[in-house]
Amino acid sequence: MRIQIELSNEAATELAGSGDAVLRALEGHVECDLFLRGNVITLDGEEEAVNAAAVVVRELADLIEQGHDIAPGTIAAVTGALDQHRSPAEILEDVVWRHRSKQVAPKTVNQKRYVDSIRKNTITFGIGPAGTGKTFLAVALAAAALSRREVNRIILTRPAVEAGERLGFLPGDLMAKIDPYLRPLFDALHDMLDAEKVAAFLERGQIEVAPLAFMRGRAQPVDRRVLTPTGWRAIGSLRVGDLVVGSDGLPTAVLGVFPQGRRGVFRVQAQDGASTLCCGEHLWTVRTPDDRRRGTRRTLRTDEMVGRLRAAHQHRLELPLVSSPVEFEPQPVGLEPYALGLLLGDGCLTTRTTPSFTTADPQLAEALEERLDGIELRRKTMVDYVLRHAHGGRGGVIVANPVTVALRELGLAGTRSSTKFVPDVYLRNAPEVRLAVLQGLLDSDGGPVTQRGRTCRIQYTTCSPRLSDDVMFIVRSLGGVASTRTHRAYGRPPGLARGREVHHRSDTHVMDILLPEGLEPFRLTRKRDVYRAHGGGRPMRFIERIEPAGEAETVCIQVAAGDSLYVTDDFLVTHNTLNDSFIILDEAQNTTPEQMKMILTRLGFNSKMVVTGDVTQIDLPKNEGSGLVVINDILEGIDGIDFVRFGGEDVVRHRLVQRIVEAYAVHAESQTSELRSAERRRA
Repeated sequence: MRIQIELSNEAATELAGSGDAVLRALEGHVECDLFLRGNVITLDGEEEAVNAAAVVVRELADLIEQGHDIAPGTIAAVTGALDQHRSPAEILEDVVWRHRSKQVAPKTVNQKRYVDSIRKNTITFGIGPAGTGKTFLAVALAAAALSRREVNRIILTRPAVEAGERLGFLPGDLMAKIDPYLRPLFDALHDMLDAEKVAAFLERGQIEVAPLAFMRGRAQPVDRRVLTPTGWRAIGSLRVGDLVVGSDGLPTAVLGVFPQGRRGVFRVQAQDGASTLCCGEHLWTVRTPDDRRRGTRRTLRTDEMVGRLRAAHQHRLELPLVSSPVEFEPQPVGLEPYALGLLLGDGCLTTRTTPSFTTADPQLAEALEERLDGIELRRKTMVDYVLRHAHGGRGGVIVANPVTVALRELGLAGTRSSTKFVPDVYLRNAPEVRLAVLQGLLDSDGGPVTQRGRTCRIQYTTCSPRLSDDVMFIVRSLGGVASTRTHRAYGRPPGLARGREVHHRSDTHVMDILLPEGLEPFRLTRKRDVYRAHGGGRPMRFIERIEPAGEAETVCIQVAAGDSLYVTDDFLVTHNTLNDSFIILDEAQNTTPEQMKMILTRLGFNSKMVVTGDVTQIDLPKNEGSGLVVINDILEGIDGIDFVRFGGEDVVRHRLVQRIVEAYAVHAESQTSELRSAERRRA
C-alpha cells in the first residue's frame, strides 16, 4: 500500500531536519518506507504499517503547526504516546520549566506520569535505568517551584558511597573532595539557571547541594536542654510522643528521635549571652537586613553561618524569638503574683520579725495591701511599712501571719537581698502569673531608661544571682530579651545613706530588658507613663559568635509544629526538619535502609521530596542492603506517596543507550529464568 501526505512547507522543513536526521529517526520507528520530496511524504509498505505511520506523520505535522520543535527524540515520544492511546500534544505541551530559549517537558508517557505525580504527591519515587530523565525533570520542577515561591529552598543530595565517610584520603579541600559525587546535580542546576543565579542561591542558602552523609546531622548533644510544658529536659531523654515547646509557646509533639553518634559540635552564642551547642549541619531560621525588608526568612546550617555574622560592623543574622508567651500548666499559688514581686524587690523576708516592706511610693504600699488578704500595712517611718495581721495584736489570740506562712511554704523564709529567688511554682506557671511577678519586681527594683533619639529600655537591678537568672527566665519566656552585666562589690566606691558611707557587700547584677509589644512592664503610674511616652522598642536577638566546642554524643528530634521550630537552651529557637523545601535524593539505590528512613523522616511541612535511583546499579558493599529495594514494600499504599517505574522505552539519550538498557533487561530476565529452572531441577 502507498499513501502520499501533503505537508506545509514549515512541517516538511522541520521533518527533514539537519541532514535528514528526523526522517531517519522516523524510519526507525515505523515499519514502512518513507520518501520526502518537496512537501510531500510518501509511505510505502504493508497496509497496517502504512496506516500506523500515517497517524504518526500527521501527529508530528500537527505538533509542528502548534509551534513545537521536532528532534529525533520527539519521534519516540509520539510513537510511545500513540501506542498507549495518549495524545502526544498532551505530553509535549506540558512544559515544566522555561529559561530563555530552553524549555523542559516530558518526552514519554511515563515521564508525563512522573511529572504529574511530583505535582500531586508529597513524596515521589522515580525508579528506572539511567537516561530516563528522572533527575533532570525533578530539578526542573524544583527550579519552577522556587521561582514561583512555592518553596523557600531546594535541597539536592546523593548518597555518595565513601563520600562524607572517608574523605580524608582524597586530595583537596572538602568541596574538591565531594565535587565529583555531586557534579551531575550541579550540571542539572546549571542547565536550568544562569551560573550567577545558581551561585547567588547557594550563597543565600536557597539551594543546598550536599552528600547524604552531611544531611544526617542537624543534631544537638544529648545533654542540651529542650523546653517542655513542665520545664527543661535533656534532648537525649526525649522519646516519640513527648511534648516540647514550639516557637509559638504552645506544646508540640516529638515525631522522631534519631541518635547521630559522636560528632564535632559548635557553640552558637547570641548577643544577649544565650548559647547552645549543636553540630555543623544543625539548622537555624534567621533573618538578614535584606530579609527584613522583604518580610522573609531563610534557613541556614551552622557551618554556613561561620564568618558571615556581621555586615558593615553590624549584626547580620537575627534569630526568631518565641512569638507568644510560653504556656506552662496553670498552678495555684500561695501569694498573689504581683504582691510576691513587690516583696522580692523591697520586702524583708528573713521572718525573724514580722515581714516588712520599704518603698517611697505610697501607690506600691496600697497595691501590696490590696493583694494580701488579712494583712494591713502599718507605717513605721516615711518609707518603712510592717505587714501586720489584721486580726492579731498584743494580748489577743496568737495568729500566724499569713505572709510568713506563705514565705515558709515557698522556701523564701530567711532569704536576704543576695539570696532571694522566684519559686518554681511561679516560674512555670501561666503567662499572666509570670508577667505579674515581673511587674512587681520592676515596679520595686526596676525602671524605664530613656535616651535622646532612642526608644525606652527597661533596667532591673538585684544583688541575687539566682533572682537575676529567674528574671531572665521570665523575660525570655514572655518573648523578650534580656542581657546582664555584673558590678563587682570589691573595689567599688561606697554609697551613701543619710550621709554615711555604706560599703557594698554583694555583687550587683544589672539587667537590660526589652519586652514585646502588648506586654506592659510597669503598673506604677510614674514608671508606666514614661515607658508609654517613649515606647519600648522591638526585642531582637542576633548571633554573636560561633566557635568549635569539641565533640559530643548527639541526637536530633523532629517535632509536629507547623514551622518545625522548638525551644532549646536559653530560649533559643531552632529546628531540625526541612520545611518549605523541595528535596531531591538522587542515586537512592546506594542508601542503606537506615539512611532512607533518616531522609524521609526529615521531611517538613509544605515540602516535596523526589527520590530517584536505579536498583540494577547498586554500589553498596555486598553485606549492605539497599534502602530503595525494600522501600516499596514498606510504603506502598500510603496516601501522598507514589512510585513511578521507568523502562528502556523511556530513555531519552542516544538510541544506543536505550538498546543497551533493553539488552541488559533481557539478559537479567534470562538469568533469572535459568536460576529458577536450576532450582526446580534440584528440588
